[in-house]
Amino acid sequence: MGRGVAHKLIESHLVEGEMVPGQPIALSVDQTLTQDATGTLVMQELEALGLDRTRAEVSVQYVDHNLLQADEKNAEDHEFLQSAAQRYGLWYSKPGNGVSHPTHMQRFGVPGKTMVGSDSHTCAAGSLGMLAVGVGGLEVAMAIAGRPLRVRAPQIWGVRLTGELPEWTSAKDVILEMLRRHSTKGGLNRIIEYHGPGVDTLSAMDRHVIANMGAELGATTTVFPADEAVRDFLRAEDREDDFVEVLADPDAEYDVTDEIDLSSIEPLIAMPSAPDKVVPVREAAGAEVNQVVVGSSANPGLRDFAIVAAMVKGRQTNSAVSFDVNPSSRQIFADLTKMGATFDLIGAGARIHQAGCMGCIGMGQAPAVGSNSLRTFPRNFPGRSGTKEDSVWLCSPETAAASALTGVITDPRDLAEKLDMPYPRVELPERSSVNTRMLVAPPPAEEAKHVELVKGPNISALPDFPPLPDRIEAPVLLKVGDDVSTDEISPAGAAALPFRSNVPKLAEFTFTRIDEDYPRRARELADGPGHFVVGAENYGQGSSREHAAITPRYLGLRAVITKSIARIHWQNLANFGVLALEFADPADYDSIEAGDVLVLEDLTRTLPAHSEVTVRNETKGEEYRLRHRLSTAQVEAVLAGGQIPLLAREME
Repeated sequence: MGRGVAHKLIESHLVEGEMVPGQPIALSVDQTLTQDATGTLVMQELEALGLDRTRAEVSVQYVDHNLLQADEKNAEDHEFLQSAAQRYGLWYSKPGNGVSHPTHMQRFGVPGKTMVGSDSHTCAAGSLGMLAVGVGGLEVAMAIAGRPLRVRAPQIWGVRLTGELPEWTSAKDVILEMLRRHSTKGGLNRIIEYHGPGVDTLSAMDRHVIANMGAELGATTTVFPADEAVRDFLRAEDREDDFVEVLADPDAEYDVTDEIDLSSIEPLIAMPSAPDKVVPVREAAGAEVNQVVVGSSANPGLRDFAIVAAMVKGRQTNSAVSFDVNPSSRQIFADLTKMGATFDLIGAGARIHQAGCMGCIGMGQAPAVGSNSLRTFPRNFPGRSGTKEDSVWLCSPETAAASALTGVITDPRDLAEKLDMPYPRVELPERSSVNTRMLVAPPPAEEAKHVELVKGPNISALPDFPPLPDRIEAPVLLKVGDDVSTDEISPAGAAALPFRSNVPKLAEFTFTRIDEDYPRRARELADGPGHFVVGAENYGQGSSREHAAITPRYLGLRAVITKSIARIHWQNLANFGVLALEFADPADYDSIEAGDVLVLEDLTRTLPAHSEVTVRNETKGEEYRLRHRLSTAQVEAVLAGGQIPLLAREME
């Protein structure tokens, strides 16, 4: 049987197990990526583990999420991260250098390598022919410490691309089409591999757009071949020597298949408030727009900004629209300016912000309540924008620019007809404005040993969690529905994110977008029996932030019972000693109500020996069968109260 790119990448890094879907495997890790919203915990974990220096080939710490410095807290975190990067041998990307994913692609990504990152969109590096997986921070800390990535072998989902994208569409419409077809759960336990003649028509940055939002499909990761388009990209970055060809065999076979004719793609848009609520733009056309934001890791390429600049050149955006542009890297901003495109954006009324995630993580650019915000972002979960009652739509740069000009949601093809605007043909430079000096290299190992970690008052130590008790009798403090995201469990945004290094303070925001009283009620039970949370389908989707596991655990959460749970959050719960269980019969979800007292018994014996346990509802006198998917090592960690005490003992 011929092998695809994903199979080749896995086989070249497989250190334990066999590539059989569902079976546990371990993969060696070449590179690691951390960003500031999750990286502070990673650095605290490295300190707790007693690590001396990274054992990965390349480790990079980016500051891209929390750039607003309304007070001293963010500045303190940035100082801590830079000192930790120096201490542990990581490269450091300063605030304003750019979003981690495109910046890493430009400066460090290498075809054929593996990478783990404490950001769910780490999968964007699959655009270079890498096997890049978003995981929780503790998995990254373990990879930095030289440990392999342990996962269950996923299915390989081969998506064959044919044809070529029509005018007024772009790569964003391709991934929106995937979400329209398959939903946010369609990629669970799968690696998506794009292949076929249509791939040749997509640049490396086009592929980045598609690979990035594989996270929104719930996929383990996404891969593309490392072909001539990747060589061209690396050549433009003065890194052609890093190119390694990685191609699928002509007769490659896949576990699951799909096909997209690119020539059939039309402008698409995701309606509020889920990435898979996708419709043709023409079906939503005419709705008033008050904000348009261009940027983010989902549309980070020079082309994505240049096409917007070309569409608005010599025109003025609608007076009712706040037209915001977030350059995705300092380098791309420099190229955009050299092209003259920055001046075209400014002339059209654009508000130019610093290079970073910004509004994508709710750090500024929060829209008004009741107004529509169109964004070239990857996510539009409720409240993620920083506005609790928001109305965020996801679209391509072309649709964003057209709507900014008209003040209503507009299919760019219709705009072209109204304004007699031909499709812009932007000429991109053959060489990028490479500036390696913007990255701080790690000092030599001997020098690094003497670096002291800089800790401001807002940086707390990681809490110590006790072992899981053999018997849990506790109430259901919260019952939630489908698709609860980590943004709803541990919110981002300008109010909460400054406390990402301060678990006790951050815990005060836990679940407040769903139940403002949750932290108070949880604290009352934390020193006693603790509590349960009951969820429905796809619980914990979205961001990789392990805060969504740590802060509920800090408040006394002992077990989560759901119909299904998202991959990264499931792993994060196990890492911090929270038992993740799923209903054997999903209909039992309807039988449990908030306030019901549940009992789990004999866990020390049952969890290692069986994948099924029974929970008793004392309030209603009922019993329900539950299943766990924990490996032997994960069971040991949950029973011990988390991975850190186990790992620290191993590294002594």
